[in-house]
Amino acid sequence: MKSEIPGHLLLNPSHCKTLPFCVLFLLLSFWLLPIHRTMAEVIKGSDGAEMVLVPAGEFWMGSDASDREADDSEKPKHKVYLDAYYFDKYGVTNAQSKAFMDGKGYERRELWSAAGWQWRSQNNMIRPYYWNVTRWNESRQPVVGVSWYEADAFCRFAGKRLPTEAEREKAARGTDGRKYPWGNQWDSSRANSGESKILKTTPVGSYPSGVSPYGVYDMTGNVWEWVADWFRFDYYEHSPDRNPKGPESGRYKALRGGSWNYLFSRSLRTAFRLEYSPDSRFDFLGFRCARSLS
Repeated sequence: MKSEIPGHLLLNPSHCKTLPFCVLFLLLSFWLLPIHRTMAEVIKGSDGAEMVLVPAGEFWMGSDASDREADDSEKPKHKVYLDAYYFDKYGVTNAQSKAFMDGKGYERRELWSAAGWQWRSQNNMIRPYYWNVTRWNESRQPVVGVSWYEADAFCRFAGKRLPTEAEREKAARGTDGRKYPWGNQWDSSRANSGESKILKTTPVGSYPSGVSPYGVYDMTGNVWEWVADWFRFDYYEHSPDRNPKGPESGRYKALRGGSWNYLFSRSLRTAFRLEYSPDSRFDFLGFRCARSLS
């Protein structure tokens, strides 16, 4: 962003009568002038994927006790503070997943958690489950049929990580507690859900009218997305109010977002929580990544 600096404060060769004065003037200009320094709002990760900046601050997480559409696992509604982070603008695609395979991602032990490597080795996993099925394998479709373990390994491969539940929810709904990325009223034209009757995933970014307040696409519908957290039904009752990362252990991993085959709008709300075993590999499960600023 260009800074507006008053002309009489700009460094002019005529000001530099001596070298020490010039050095001092430059230092003062840098530190004292009202230069607006900001982080880039959109960057590209090492995998070439666009990422948007989600600024630090509080947001409303969960659902009101009076909300009849909400599950008890979404309650109580509470304020959460998150540090700033970068978040994938689109879900991870088949093209990106191919780069992971071409980069020997399934063979590189250092990319996998201990449990993930054990699962991958015991089952001889070398590709997503639906990789060779035409219905799911167009390059711009989100990759599906990937377990939590595969999603975690891919994000490490890309120099990123899976987002937390809180990070995913904030990126989807912003700070005002809205039910859907675009507002509080369900609109089937803004997302690929069961109401669309497409019966498969659509290329990422196909619903520009459904973007979140931060410009993130497909945060409702298309595919459920794995997040980093273990799932616990009553977690919100005692979760921290700063940078929550979920329970330390569990049986199931959490997912967010809804998918192409979900008919009911209550399941497509930004606060809705779902859980599956981390080895699940269905045609409605995908993911995207995040990255800390530090």
